[in-house]
Amino acid sequence: NKWRIVFPNNGRQWNNWKQASMFYSGNRIQTTKYTRLTFLPQFLFEQFHRLGNLYFFFLVVLNWFPQVEVFHREITMLPLIVVLLASMIKDAIEDYGKYRFDKTINLSKTRVYDK
Repeated sequence: NKWRIVFPNNGRQWNNWKQASMFYSGNRIQTTKYTRLTFLPQFLFEQFHRLGNLYFFFLVVLNWFPQVEVFHREITMLPLIVVLLASMIKDAIEDYGKYRFDKTINLSKTRVYDK
């Protein structure tokens, strides 16, 4: 039952209230990076921008050609899969924590401070 106090800037924005309210119609806070639909594609996009992950992916692709195969294909994929799974679990837990915190902030009662 905590109250959130908001201090509005009633100076110059009060005159253009209708125009400002169109851009800020919802007053909810969102700090999460992912949604359920964008988690996997956005996560993989971010992970393969890192040079180490790209290097291991290159080794995996290279090992699929029999002429340059050094290890078994599955063994080469193992380090990349372990690193990606660990990062995925960590990012999912962090993002879910942010979602829960945003939800408690957005559902809290609000007082608006006005002179």
